[in-house]
Amino acid sequence: MTEIKCLTIEELRGELAALGEKPFRAGQIFKWLHQPVSSFEEMTNLSKPLRAALPEHFLLTVPTVERKQVSAVDGTVKYLWRLHGGDCVESVLMHYHHGNTACVSTQVGCRMGCAFCASGVSGLKRSLSAGEILDQILFMQKDSGEQISNVVLMGTGEPLDNYENVLKFIRLVSCPEGICIGQRHISLSTSGLADKIEALADEHLQLTLSISLHASDDESRSRMMPVNRSYPIGRLLRACEYYFDTTGRRVSYEYAMVRGVSDRPWQAERLVQLLRGRPGHVNLIPLNPVKESPLQPSTQESVRRFQQILERGGIPATVRRRLGPDIDAACGQLRRRRLEEGESH
Repeated sequence: MTEIKCLTIEELRGELAALGEKPFRAGQIFKWLHQPVSSFEEMTNLSKPLRAALPEHFLLTVPTVERKQVSAVDGTVKYLWRLHGGDCVESVLMHYHHGNTACVSTQVGCRMGCAFCASGVSGLKRSLSAGEILDQILFMQKDSGEQISNVVLMGTGEPLDNYENVLKFIRLVSCPEGICIGQRHISLSTSGLADKIEALADEHLQLTLSISLHASDDESRSRMMPVNRSYPIGRLLRACEYYFDTTGRRVSYEYAMVRGVSDRPWQAERLVQLLRGRPGHVNLIPLNPVKESPLQPSTQESVRRFQQILERGGIPATVRRRLGPDIDAACGQLRRRRLEEGESH
């Protein structure tokens, strides 16, 4: 059965035409879907026969809140959603002075196997549909009563490993007839699938591309991120250069500060050499410890020294402010805890 929320207005118009419905019905239904609604019966400006017919042809996905954590420190909200079929994924609502940002998941689990991340501990179960990614935005807005103005594809999963569905989501969430979040307010974070970065560049979207770099030498990066064995740093940076040349959009480099692994001064100097002359900036991220990993966060002194070396070398560098410190902060931790609870019963 077709997931109706995965359809563009044009696709929905075609589906409805096959049912003998007039084209304007597509716009009405699309608007309802993006409010959002929990059943076709809520679409009160549709005829009763059409409302009765829609469930026979389309699946309307409606996630439910399995667990919700609210930070007493800064109001950050972490959701664990139960999807149609029973899988669970996480998303986070963060509050900034420039608006509300939603961090959403693109897969159930992850196959990248990064050593510092809880998302991939159990591997990849499946990819999310475009509608299931969109649902996280829609139902966060519904639950919180707050409008989301920025989207970060940085939750569980590798977005470019779910390329077609993520691309469809971006077109849906930025559609003027929907919630219309501009593409310049959407950031996509990737572990470094170089060929997919180049394919994304050819789409000529206006996204912000974030690269999870996390090390400045291949040996260290391969130890933390197996993807580096397929796409080493040199290959990855060539793809980033192509992305900038094609789209005109600067690239952001995420760099996890891991004690004794990626935070040494010589690694900062090497990062300067790698990125000098490339439009973009470095976002230093104090590591969120994961109990399945022995990796530990760098000291504040090490982070500060690393940042100073980058800035002296002409590389803009910021230290990410840690939100929700009193809740399960790292990607995948809340879902992982839910899985462990299920295994123990």
